[in-house]
Amino acid sequence: MERIVAARLVLSCLLLTLGLSVSAAAPTDAGVTRVVMGTATPGGGFQLFGQHLAEVINSETADLEVDAVATRGSRENLRLLEQGDIDIGLVEGNAARQALDGIGRPPADLKVLAVMYPNAGMFVVRGDTDYRTIDELRGKPIAFGTRASGLRILVNDVLSGLDMSPERDFQQVILDKAGDGPRMVLDGSVEALWGAGIGWPGFVRVADSPVGARFIPPSPEQVRRILARHPHLRAMTIPPGTYRGQTTAIQSVGLWSLILIRPDVPEAVAYRLAAAMHNGERALAERLAQGRYTTLQNVIDEVPPERLHPGVARYHRDVRRPPK
Repeated sequence: MERIVAARLVLSCLLLTLGLSVSAAAPTDAGVTRVVMGTATPGGGFQLFGQHLAEVINSETADLEVDAVATRGSRENLRLLEQGDIDIGLVEGNAARQALDGIGRPPADLKVLAVMYPNAGMFVVRGDTDYRTIDELRGKPIAFGTRASGLRILVNDVLSGLDMSPERDFQQVILDKAGDGPRMVLDGSVEALWGAGIGWPGFVRVADSPVGARFIPPSPEQVRRILARHPHLRAMTIPPGTYRGQTTAIQSVGLWSLILIRPDVPEAVAYRLAAAMHNGERALAERLAQGRYTTLQNVIDEVPPERLHPGVARYHRDVRRPPK
């Protein structure tokens, strides 16, 4: 079975590379509806989350098969969704906001399937360095993520709120793969890595290393400045113990990442996806710390009803927990 799944993922990635549609959201000969989900590059948080989410959904329903395919990240997922090449895609909150609200581009004709988890942004450095503040990182080589990552939108907002920019105030390093970032921190190629979220693999790898990690978020005064400049962002807290050696809560800013879905995915399919995710909430939380945030209640709390796919909204009504 593992070889079959691997072969499907390789084929899906090949088709995406060639620019061919892999999206189906329609029953196969066996009566199973195949759904293609775009994640991100290997080694990143979206790829890890997406693979676990696909496995949970597939275990919760016999008539859906979700294939999690690697992509270049949020921006490419938006493009693939709009082209009809994938059915659902994981998108960082800032990238989703810009697309859905039509900021700097026409509004995307996409809907929300579910929330993922809150993405509070911060830098990570080796635990054996002396860095304590963002100002101390100025002029240093810093890994700012992959070119298509939505986390680069977040860091641009964070730094512009402090009258800084990655290009002007740092030696900006753009990664080919998300998994390169923690390695470069640990081998000294860069002084810090920008990232965000709960259980983010780049943070985990540095924190679990022999030298450990130190996290550098904006200071409380910097958080106030950032939110004043960018009120669409939200103050967020990373609980103590989220990463090895992290004994206190970390305060920062960010947005919730979303799972977006094409509006032409049949309502019945979106309904079954919402049901499978709701029924699999405990299983996903047991697999991933960040998975405990992907709940029906958080969808209701965080997403305006008009942004939901009709099938998701109908599922909410049927379980008698209507969107606010």
